[in-house]
Amino acid sequence: MKMLEAKNLKKSFGDNEVLKNISFEVNKGDVLAIIGPSGSGKSTLLRCITQLETVDSGEIVICGDTLVKNDAFGNAAYAGKKEKAAISRHLGLVFQNFNLFPHFSVMRNITEAQRKVLGRSKDASEEVARKLLKKMGLESKENAYPCELSGGQQQRVSIARALALSPEILLFDEPTSALDPELTGEILKVIRELAKEKMTMIVVTHEMLFAESVADRVIFMDNGYIIENGTPEEVFKKSSNERTKAFLAKY
Repeated sequence: MKMLEAKNLKKSFGDNEVLKNISFEVNKGDVLAIIGPSGSGKSTLLRCITQLETVDSGEIVICGDTLVKNDAFGNAAYAGKKEKAAISRHLGLVFQNFNLFPHFSVMRNITEAQRKVLGRSKDASEEVARKLLKKMGLESKENAYPCELSGGQQQRVSIARALALSPEILLFDEPTSALDPELTGEILKVIRELAKEKMTMIVVTHEMLFAESVADRVIFMDNGYIIENGTPEEVFKKSSNERTKAFLAKY
């Protein structure tokens, strides 16, 4: 079952064309890793999927609902406000810099959106939060504030916050880039566990060994293009593309 389809996506910032005819799909339960050098368009692609940016043209279908498609003139035509809000609830996004509310406790960081977006009661929201904190190994941190946590702990809270809204697709934008190597393993372990549970995920990452061992499919992007899209074995072991091989040789 297709959970996400992207067709011929184009996005420019002024004269800088960042996404150039991007097309791919993600099936239910799959992990898609997106790799590539800085400035290749990886994060912009995630931001377009999650409505933090708009595309100039192309089509995005999420869980069967069309977010955007081309109009008669070949320009992007988005769904209405209510439809876009409903589509956004299919997705959860984990940022590279955590984006926790510094003046909220861990508990409130996880319950706030549940109450405002899903309309859950205080008790129901806190029950969900406690289950997720236990899953993340943070049972004792519900009353702590972000400044009292390590970077790895903050990122695990942000993952719990995203999962609390019961998304069908979870997206990660370089989830370990703000962490030192010792803490990176904490987050990769969490993502590995979610993969075992068949959570559908899109992970923009610079962790090549992780992408090779966990992903079902790997996309290599460069200069706004998808250079390769295949299984980890096809991309990491059998690629005949010189640009892909040159990039991977650095790792």
